[in-house]
Amino acid sequence: QVYLAESGGGLVQPGGSLRLSCAASGFFDYYTIGWFRQAPGKEREGVSCISSSGRSIYYADSVKGRFTVSRDNDKNTMYLQMDSLKPEDTAVYYCAALGGNHVCSADVLWEYAGQGTQVTVSS
Repeated sequence: QVYLAESGGGLVQPGGSLRLSCAASGFFDYYTIGWFRQAPGKEREGVSCISSSGRSIYYADSVKGRFTVSRDNDKNTMYLQMDSLKPEDTAVYYCAALGGNHVCSADVLWEYAGQGTQVTVSS
């Protein structure tokens, strides 16, 4: 069992940056972790993923080159650095976890997810 809590969302202008954090309990090192987002009227989108070993990393094409995922196992925390934000990045962002070391992709079947944090990109 792992408990996840996101923070760092907010309102930012187009072109700006935000860093989301995901604090986790449990045996953090054991989990493949990632982010997905949900915008009103749109399907859920897998944004990023990093395996427990750190060797497999995935980014959606829509964020590649702008977002960077990282994990700090000593702090039981995952980060999503979001740069060059666009209005279409507006969504609720969720961190998620799956037990074990997995190859990351858009289709990871997450076991656990946090409550989400709102990101709004608008001028």
